Amino acid sequence: MISSYFPRLKRFTLCGLVVLLAACGSSSRPGPIDGVRVGDSSSLKDMVPASQLEAAASRQYNAMKQKAAEKNALAPDNHPQVIRLRGIAKKILPHAYAWNPEAQAWKWEINLFISDQVNAFCMPGGKIAFYTGIIEKLNLNDDEVATVMGHEIAHALREHARDRIAKAQLSNLGASVLSSALGLGNLGGQALGQGLQILGLSFSRADERDADLVGMDIAARAGYDPRAGISLWQKMGQLSKDKQPEWLSTHPSGDSRIYEIQRNINEALFLYARAKNTTVDKLPNYKP
Repeated sequence: MISSYFPRLKRFTLCGLVVLLAACGSSSRPGPIDGVRVGDSSSLKDMVPASQLEAAASRQYNAMKQKAAEKNALAPDNHPQVIRLRGIAKKILPHAYAWNPEAQAWKWEINLFISDQVNAFCMPGGKIAFYTGIIEKLNLNDDEVATVMGHEIAHALREHARDRIAKAQLSNLGASVLSSALGLGNLGGQALGQGLQILGLSFSRADERDADLVGMDIAARAGYDPRAGISLWQKMGQLSKDKQPEWLSTHPSGDSRIYEIQRNINEALFLYARAKNTTVDKLPNYKP
């Protein structure tokens, strides 16, 4: 896969490797000039072609839908919660493209899977899934749904899956990896072929903080109260006392997440107030 980005050299010296790492380690900072600020996004992800990752994600998402439909576990288009989710997504997505212009061409899709799992995700290329468990067990209001959705969309916008795959590849700098990088193999092909296991990648704490903040930004611009992030994690904390939800298996929890939200809440409240055609000082108290 990486061979499409680099010439098919027959030799790759240590010096060349250093140059490659330096180039891939550079970063870019997309996003609007106002609102919540986040760190730079790594360009290591450029080692993994987006088109191939998105195609693999789309295939697996469709397979997941088909399997669920066969078990009557795919909520129909007229399901009240499906209508609700798609309505929230319709408001959020126009504010997402500033964080990744390529996302405007993605074939966005959102579906609801009937399952007790407390889970939600957004696959590369904009394939969103919610489980009834996360909505019902946490009794999510619209602001909290938007918080979850914004967070998952942010993972896709910031292309954390591509970045994690690239870092996993670079963690094994041996002869076989180098030959793959030179077009003599299919670097990352196994990861792409694993389909939904792409979503099983454990994002770093930096990735999770990034998704929390970017998600809060786009949801606030769409008119959803960013203070919902605090009530969401409080609910999640209560639920996890008995059994850790699936959604938390790859999402570090704890007071640190609420702390980061509170640190950046003023910028997000400004965006939310602007969306509501008011000012921050005139916003009513938030009631979960």
